[in-house]
Amino acid sequence: MKARRSHAANGDIGAYRAQHLALNDPPAGLPEVGRKAKFDEAESPLVWLARRKGTDGRALIAPHQLQAGERLRREFTWGQLMPRTTSNWDAPVAGRHRSATGATPADRVLNARQQVRHALDAVGPEFAGLLLDVCCFLKRLDEVERERRWPARSAKVVLQLALERLARHYGYASEMQGAPTRRKRVWTAPAPEEPEAVVAS
Repeated sequence: MKARRSHAANGDIGAYRAQHLALNDPPAGLPEVGRKAKFDEAESPLVWLARRKGTDGRALIAPHQLQAGERLRREFTWGQLMPRTTSNWDAPVAGRHRSATGATPADRVLNARQQVRHALDAVGPEFAGLLLDVCCFLKRLDEVERERRWPARSAKVVLQLALERLARHYGYASEMQGAPTRRKRVWTAPAPEEPEAVVAS
């Protein structure tokens, strides 16, 4: 409770709302997020997976996979692709409020939708639906398995493959990790001594 109150005091989240959230610092893999930003682990399945480790000691999803999934979610949100059940009073009006680059809010929405479409085309139909469910509609893996009638704990494996392909589309690559290279030692035999010259008497 103290941690939640401290998060509320440092940000714009009210104390009442904060006590109902699982707020935490940004996980690794999101360099564009400010240091003071807070994440609700209960909201994002990807953040939850990035903080949990498997039996091998590794995170369930790698930082570059988390970054790719959150980018898809951000573009999905900017593209206003979430289904609405009420009137949308925030829809941009074409031809107004142009940015420094000359783009209108409507242009930015259209561009975000194109980015989402390109990303889903790149991962293919076998992964597009799963990425939309988990990254954009924030469905938990057990919910995905139940809806698709998949075996238990199978969604995690498929999601890792889908995020890896998505990361490849965005140009995110995992960092190569391994033991530091050791200096090679080469042992050589000493050079043979030259025979002494014999001077004839």
